Amino acid sequence: MCDTLVALGSATADGATLFAKNSDRPPDERQVVSFHPPRLDAGPLRVTHIDVDPHDGPTIGCVLSVPTWCWGAEQGVNVAGVAIGNEAIYTTLDPRAAPVGLIGMDLVRLALERAPTATEAVAVITGLLERHGQGGTGHDPTGAGGPKAYWSSFLVADPTSAFVLETSGRTWAVEQVTDVRAISNRTTIPAFDAEHRHPRQPVADLVDPRWRASQAVLAERPVTVDALAGHLRSHDSCALPGWSVCMHAADADGRLVEVTTASMIAELRVGCSPVVRSLTGHPCRHDYHLVPLACPPARPPARPPAHPDLCRDLVICNHPAAKVGRAGAGRGGAGRGGAMWVGRGGPGRGASGRGCQRVRSVMTAMP
Repeated sequence: MCDTLVALGSATADGATLFAKNSDRPPDERQVVSFHPPRLDAGPLRVTHIDVDPHDGPTIGCVLSVPTWCWGAEQGVNVAGVAIGNEAIYTTLDPRAAPVGLIGMDLVRLALERAPTATEAVAVITGLLERHGQGGTGHDPTGAGGPKAYWSSFLVADPTSAFVLETSGRTWAVEQVTDVRAISNRTTIPAFDAEHRHPRQPVADLVDPRWRASQAVLAERPVTVDALAGHLRSHDSCALPGWSVCMHAADADGRLVEVTTASMIAELRVGCSPVVRSLTGHPCRHDYHLVPLACPPARPPARPPAHPDLCRDLVICNHPAAKVGRAGAGRGGAGRGGAMWVGRGGPGRGASGRGCQRVRSVMTAMP
């Protein structure tokens, strides 16, 4: 169970596209949100259940929310400004009979890693879907709930456009978003829904209340980040207890069976880096945090301990007649030890002649 929403710039206060998703998963499944830098695949790429051909160049860096048991992602945003989330859906075609192939989460990640626009992401998903098909469990087979197969729908967005993509096996349909759109755990493209929706899926109790609540939030203009965050934290959208947008669903014995395990909100602007806010766990219990679309900076190597007697003013000079050395050391040259860090000071005059700068340096202790 999941809920995904998008508002194009025509519906927001500052013209940014806003994307939001709650990922509802088994309660014992953990997700990790992190930046995945570009990479170059030299050979076949192993996704969750199968191998696919490598991309024909470097992949695109992206922030992904990844269940730890699989390769794919529940939702994510790439540095080009494409955001994608998927939903489990059921149709008249039984997914349990399908041979092993791609799962919806694989398609989310593959599209984010390979597509710089929403239009191209749709093409990546449909091309891979036609080639490899869908199949295999979308839940951790070793988890308490065991394996579970399903088809997927997707909401794909970038700063200027968005699309809904719904699937049943290798069959798919696409609808372009013109203003705002929400999807949930059912088919929603009218013609596709009429042909493929499973007649016994309990959408009236488990899905439609959440879907209608998402539509109501998007109808309030302008759509804002705060409004989307409040919606993703809400519990007033359920016909049955616990089956709300912020999900805490339990069985008849009170055991949790489906919960919100991760949430993401993204702001997508033309010519700007995406702004991504994410959390893991229930949105009603945790705060969203900004996620940088870059690798954390590498830690500098540890500095050797500085000997206090070797801390001196260092005179840096570009005058041809001047020597460079530790001030007061009584000799030219750098002397014993080396400068570990030199900061830039103001223009120096006097001691070392014109054009010099006096700065502080820490000198390494020598044996």
